[in-house]
Amino acid sequence: MADYQDVFKRTEKKYRLQGSQFQKVLNSLEDRMVRDVYGMHTINNLYFDTDDYEIIRESIEKPLYKEKLRLRSYGTPRSLSKVHIELKKKFKGIVYKRRFSLPYTKAQEYLLQGEKPEVQSQIQSEIDWFINRYQPSPKAFIAYERLAFSGLLDPNLRITFDQNVRYRLDTLDLSKGTFGQSLFGPGTVLMEVKMTDAMPLWLSHTLTDLSIFPTSVSKYGTCYQTHIQPKIHLEQKGGIKYA
Repeated sequence: MADYQDVFKRTEKKYRLQGSQFQKVLNSLEDRMVRDVYGMHTINNLYFDTDDYEIIRESIEKPLYKEKLRLRSYGTPRSLSKVHIELKKKFKGIVYKRRFSLPYTKAQEYLLQGEKPEVQSQIQSEIDWFINRYQPSPKAFIAYERLAFSGLLDPNLRITFDQNVRYRLDTLDLSKGTFGQSLFGPGTVLMEVKMTDAMPLWLSHTLTDLSIFPTSVSKYGTCYQTHIQPKIHLEQKGGIKYA
């Protein structure tokens, strides 16, 4: 899979596309953006949280600072496949991401059993602090097919389109496959514009002409609010403790 940066700082804007908007945006990218050489690819994520979902509950309150931890693979990993442990932070609208890679079995040992890798790094130290602070465990699996583009004139400008977003709350193991239930319904495409500078005028005009406006949609946040939180409330009414 593509050799993405391990550390970066950028602005990300999210959009929810419906109907013909997706194809119209794609058409506007011709001669301005280049498609990722890997084409459409599947991204699998495990999101980590506390037993009472402190991390996502704080995040959806839209604080000035928020962070989350996830384990990501491109396709379904085997024991020696490279996967990515990512700590994503957001402060005043600016996204800071830290990530390092391990074979899948080593990543499991680190995240689930606390066995640290032999090679240490500053990025891992930051993730160590997060883990010690929250003691998180896997809470949700979210996968989707992604089509990615980068700017011809500005390679730091990236646009991604995520389709067939799906989730599951059990079988929280990336090696078990990409199956899950639909999170947003058929036909929904989530677009993200990722940039280190201002949005180019041609893109701003295109989105305005198509009546496409930014939204605060979050995949894990939506999963929590529409599926996890109702389940918690239902089980609490029944006198069952949810963990």
